[in-house]
Parts: sequence; C-alpha cells; structure tokens
Amino acid sequence: MRFLDLLLQLMVKMNHINDRILCELERDGRLSNIELAERVGLSPSACLRRVAALEADGAITGYRAVIDRSKRGVGFLAYIGVGLSAHTKAAQEKFERAMVLSPEVRECHNITGSIEYLLRVECADLKSYKLFHTDVLGILPDVHSITTYVVIGSPKDSRA
Repeated sequence: MRFLDLLLQLMVKMNHINDRILCELERDGRLSNIELAERVGLSPSACLRRVAALEADGAITGYRAVIDRSKRGVGFLAYIGVGLSAHTKAAQEKFERAMVLSPEVRECHNITGSIEYLLRVECADLKSYKLFHTDVLGILPDVHSITTYVVIGSPKDSRA
C-alpha cells in the first residue's frame, strides 16, 4: 500500500508541474524552454519532454500572438446575443456557417439560456458594425433576436 501512496503522490506532483507549465505558457507562449524549465523547477530536457507530451496529448493546441486591435484598424468591440426562431439542427448549422464566413465574428459560442448564441464581434467602427448587423445578421431568416453589448473597456482579458 505504501508504494501505491507514493505513486499517487508522484502523479499529483507531476500533474501540478504540468499545470504550472500550462499557466506559464498561457501567460507567455514565447518563453524559451530554458526559462520555462527554471520557472517550473525542471531540467530543460525534462521540461521539453513534458511540453512535447502536452502538445501530443492536445492540452496545448497552439500558440498565438496577442495583437493590438487598434493596429489592425479595429475600434469597435461588442458581444452579441443571438436568438433563433427555429431550434432545429439545420437552423443552427446554417447560422454557424454564416458566422464562420463573417470576418467580423471573432468568436461564436452556442450557449444555454434564453438565446442560442453569443458572438464576439470586432469592427472598425460603429458604422461598420451597423453594416454587419443589417447585412449579415439582419438577413438570416432564423435570427429572431439580436442584443448588442458594446465593450467600453476591458480591465481583464486573458485571451491570447
């Protein structure tokens, strides 16, 4: 029984280290392996093996740059709640295809509650958002309701 207890403690410690690796990479995906190893208390070779295993396991799905939206000409950010009139698989698939094709839609989430979708939309300005609202969302036959929440500040945003 003592061996099993030690094995369990080792597994918990290993998972804790993996969690620390993931947290550090989430904060800064450009960390060198040497710096990452120092931060999590591993040798560089052990750290590299763990990162490779986390990638192979799908825990790390990619690396991204955090971009200043204003440098891309984006000055308007909103979250939009969208309700559909038809609650069928076909209606959802049709809506989702339209959102995938819309460059203004940066995120599309199928959610629970009184509406079906929550979108994160980025546009140059209010005028371009109005065009998206009218010419994209407004022409979809199954869209029943649109509620826009304009972002006026983001004191915390940990998305990469």
